[in-house]
Amino acid sequence: MSLQDLRSKVPKKKRKLLGRGTASGHGKSSTRGGKGQTARAGSSRKPGFEGGQTPLLRKMPKLRGFKNPCKVIFRIAFTGDLNTFEEGTEVNEKALIEKQLISKKDNPIKLLSGKGKLEKKLNIVVNKASKGAITEVESAKGKVELKEKFPK
Repeated sequence: MSLQDLRSKVPKKKRKLLGRGTASGHGKSSTRGGKGQTARAGSSRKPGFEGGQTPLLRKMPKLRGFKNPCKVIFRIAFTGDLNTFEEGTEVNEKALIEKQLISKKDNPIKLLSGKGKLEKKLNIVVNKASKGAITEVESAKGKVELKEKFPK
């Protein structure tokens, strides 16, 4: 027995013939999946159309509520954190960012009382401040200066 006489015991599967007949993709009227709804004039379907089945977007729950486009989000600075500054210095946006007490975003700054008590006399320049924070700074003989406008 030689190598050219060896045969496998698994029978060969016949290759599928393509390109024969009217439904195989050759010719004008014979494209696979081209007859019926898509073959008619003006056959465009809306995006999201699922053949009459309830579309996925209609199955999803509706999100209720309202998002206010005019809402102002402040960067918050606490009076207790301002004890890191030296006595009599002016505390503004640049100084707060250097000490990493606020983030470096474009939002306006609001001063709130909290995180301990302010014990140093400081001149603070912010966009907005709570009444409690203003009284705390003034009781430490400091001053709070409010900027007139802040971007909405």
